[in-house]
Amino acid sequence: MNYVFMTDASCDLTEKLVSEIGVRVIPMEFEIDGNYYLHYPDCRMMSLEEFYGHIKDGVVPKTTQINIEGFKNAFEPYLKAGKDILYTGIPSGLSGTINTCKIAVEELLEKYPNRKIVVIDSCCDSAGLGYLVYHAGKKYAAGESLEDVANYIDEIKQTIGHWFVVDDLDLLKKGGRISSVAATFGKALQIKPLISVDETGKLVNVGKIRGKSNVIPTLVEKFKRDSKNMKKETAFVAHADNLEGAKELKKAIKGLCKNVEICELGPVIGSHVGSGMLAVLFLGERNLK
Repeated sequence: MNYVFMTDASCDLTEKLVSEIGVRVIPMEFEIDGNYYLHYPDCRMMSLEEFYGHIKDGVVPKTTQINIEGFKNAFEPYLKAGKDILYTGIPSGLSGTINTCKIAVEELLEKYPNRKIVVIDSCCDSAGLGYLVYHAGKKYAAGESLEDVANYIDEIKQTIGHWFVVDDLDLLKKGGRISSVAATFGKALQIKPLISVDETGKLVNVGKIRGKSNVIPTLVEKFKRDSKNMKKETAFVAHADNLEGAKELKKAIKGLCKNVEICELGPVIGSHVGSGMLAVLFLGERNLK
């Protein structure tokens, strides 16, 4: 293979899936109580159990974009080895990282003018990015060309359905995403935000679910309504410190698709949605209602 396929740690792919498709994952930084860590798919610097334990203790983690040097350090060894690069990562609707990446690419191409670096805005968030990378990665692992895999990413990225239910209203309040009043009444009434993703990858609050018992039926209903041809495809169920819920959701959609993979959100997105989040990702239609 004359190129490498790369993404970043916001994709929340499991170490098993990363190894299976051969994608290289650029680690991303997060901060807890003044200490800085890098998140990798194998969670080598902090386990997800420890990370969510901090959140349960009231800590509000902070995340950091990959800077220019971070991209250059990740890309340059492959360029030196004569490889081209295909990268898609955290979307423009969620972060300015892609613009930083493009600056790094301009500088690298001045040094390596005979190499090619293709950067694609994924327009997919968290495990939705992972889902996109998973599908593109299967083509990469099969030996398809950089151009063909890049075209495939552009072809399917807007067809990935994202549905999230957020449980941790306190963290949303601390992060300034909902008001203190909304968080207080939401907890009292057991109201949970129902979130989708727009065409840029930005999280959009599109509804409210009342009561824990309605979470999985709502996600299953969205899956049935928006998914297409999933009898031949794998769906993703993602969770944030909610494996029990993820297993229940997997069981609920298992007969509607070929296979279901469970992924756990890492610190990059987990810092913002908190413990308890549950999501389903699939091919079909991206919907905001």
